[in-house]
This record gives sequence, C-alpha cells and structure tokens, in this order.
Amino acid sequence: MTSIRDHFLEHAGRYIQNTNGRIGLTEPKGPSENILFGMGNPLLDITAVVDKDFLDKYSLKPNDQILAEDKHKELFDELVKKFKVEYHAGGSTQNSIKVAQWMIQQPYKAATFFGCIGTDTFGEILKKKAAEAHVDAHYYEQNEQTTGTCAVCITGSNRSLVANLAAANCYKKEKHLDMDKNWTLVEKARVYYIAVLQSYHPSVLRADLLKPFSFLTQGFFLTVSPESVLKVANHASENNRIFTLNLSAPFISQFYKESLMKVMPYIDILFGNETEAATFAREQGFETEDIKEIARKTQALPKVNQKRQRIVIFTQGREDTIMATVCLSLALLAESEVTAFAVLDQDQKEIVDTNGAGDAFVGGFLSQLVSDKPLTECIRAGHYAASVIIRRTGCTFPEKPDFH
Repeated sequence: MTSIRDHFLEHAGRYIQNTNGRIGLTEPKGPSENILFGMGNPLLDITAVVDKDFLDKYSLKPNDQILAEDKHKELFDELVKKFKVEYHAGGSTQNSIKVAQWMIQQPYKAATFFGCIGTDTFGEILKKKAAEAHVDAHYYEQNEQTTGTCAVCITGSNRSLVANLAAANCYKKEKHLDMDKNWTLVEKARVYYIAVLQSYHPSVLRADLLKPFSFLTQGFFLTVSPESVLKVANHASENNRIFTLNLSAPFISQFYKESLMKVMPYIDILFGNETEAATFAREQGFETEDIKEIARKTQALPKVNQKRQRIVIFTQGREDTIMATVCLSLALLAESEVTAFAVLDQDQKEIVDTNGAGDAFVGGFLSQLVSDKPLTECIRAGHYAASVIIRRTGCTFPEKPDFH
C-alpha cells in the first residue's frame, strides 16, 4: 500500500521544485537546438576609441549613457567612417542569450532570439554578429525604422554610450511571432527569457524619469509588444515549460505595474537586482525592506501553472545573491525557503565594466537550466559568467568558458 508520504512525494511537483534542487524540464535532458528562446530589443553595439573633439562635437560626457537625440543623427555613421570600430550583437535579452550560448558551446543554435531590426547595413552586420555568436537569431525586418544601435565611445578608461533604439521598438506579433515558421521555433523551446527593458546604467534611468513618461516606453518590451510576451508566457504555462523574466529597472514596477502584473502569474523564474526588488516591494505594499522577505513574498504571488512554483532570484552586486524557492517541510507542507549565495571573490582592480553583469548572470544561469542542472549550479554559472564579463569592455567574452 502506498503511504500518504509516498503519494505526496509522487505528486509534489505540483507544489514544490524537484527535491534534488532542479526545476525540472518536461523533455529529455541536455541542450538541443532551439531549447532556449529569448525575445527583446536588439541593438548593434558599435565600439571605438575616440578623441575629445568627437565627444565635444556631439555634446557627450566622457563617462555617460544617453538616448540619442536629433543632434546625434550623424554620430553613428561618422563613428564608423572616422574610427576603427568593433561590432557586437547587443541589447539586454540578446546579451543574456548570447552569454548562454557561449556557456553551452555545443550544440550551436541552442539559443534562439527574436527582435526587430531595419533593412539596412547595420541590420546586416547585426545578423552576422549574432551568427558568429552561434545564436539562431530570427529578426523581424522592416523598413520604417533603422536598426537600433548603441555607440560606445571610449576615451581612456571612460565610456560614453549613445543608444538609438529605433527599430528595436517596432516588433509586431502578427508580422513575425504569429508566422508558422517562427512559432515553430517557440514550440521547440523549453525555456523562455525576456528582459522587459534594454540595458541602461541606473543614472540614465533616473535622468529619464525627469523627462516625459513617453521616454520610459523606449526599450520596454512589455510596452513594445505586450501581446507577444503574453502569447509566449501563456504557451509556456499551458505546456509546463519554463518562462523567465527580468525586472530590468526600478521604474518598471512604478510606472508599468499593470503590464508587469499581467505577466507575473506566468513567471516561473523572476530575476532582478536589489534596487529593483526594493521598488517592486514598495509598489506591491510588502511593507518590508529586507531583501530576503521581499524575495519570499514575491515567490508567493499568485501563479497560473501550479505544477511549477515560482523561483525568485535577486542579485546584489558584490553582496550575496538571494534565491527564494519552495521546499517540502518535515510535516509535508510546502514552505518558502530563502537561500543566500556568496558571489565569487573579485580583484577590484580587474573590474573594467559592470554594466553587463546582470545580463551575464542570467545567461550563465540559463545555460545550466536548459541542461536541468541543480539550481545551485545555475547560480554558480551565473556568478562565473558575470565575473568574466566585468573584466572586459561591454558584454564580450573569450572564445571558450572555463567553467567546471
């Protein structure tokens, strides 16, 4: 006769994460082509060492990050013509997908990416760079807006970034995601990731809050194509696959609470940093500033797919990474559990650029998740990937990872 305990454990997947610390994929383990799917705002990063005259011409500060204005229209072409440039496939979600593919290595095209670009030279370069990263990128190409770009202007140890989102804000569900050949790729995936916002330095986000709120919609994929996000989220939930999302910036929880909370019930894994977590807690009325308690309360928010309990992961820079999950108590009750993970020791002198750390952490985490590795290994891979990226300019990495 089956005991009550055995019966509960047999069906415990409805209430808790697998007792071996894995979240549990619904298909055979191990990475395969198109197992990981990302959708977001793609940018072509254009990096060059420039001079002071170039910065002065476009009113750029040596160490800053801004959205392009009319006076910056000629900047990108001049940067290419006047200086030796490097191109990289960028944008927050695409960065994470790219890092995940780098960590996975084989097979190529384990990671898929959807986004919108223009039918122009920069678009062709972006497609080439995504292919070089072995990401299976399928862009919606349109001719109304040019390909989104980010100029990275280096002077000494300083970097001045100018982002022109352009086509990145033009994704159309009915013209791309709904097409059979593209939706087939969505169906092949077992893990889905969306960063709701294009990567920006926090100082830029604070500056933008002082501008008309229309600026805040730029780079916010839940605003660009909310119907696309919900279609993918619903598909993941109905098929018991893993849907993950990144809070991306504090103002998302403030000014786009309704859009965010529409997708929250579908989220299996939520990423964020300590500032984003604190803002989310205030907006949700959690009445606590303790990040562990915020993670616990966020984990307990209503969820559609009860076969998977939500996992919440908050990074804190050099401080411990916090993860909230659900575990089985001795009394056979599903209880939330919060764990802290120390980050890797890092020589501060080796740190070059921390802007891509969050994207890299997610990429590292996802690279192990698609192989159904224990959550502790996913966290460790995230810490490793972030430690590599912050020692380099931009979200770049060596040919192969050294992760064991």
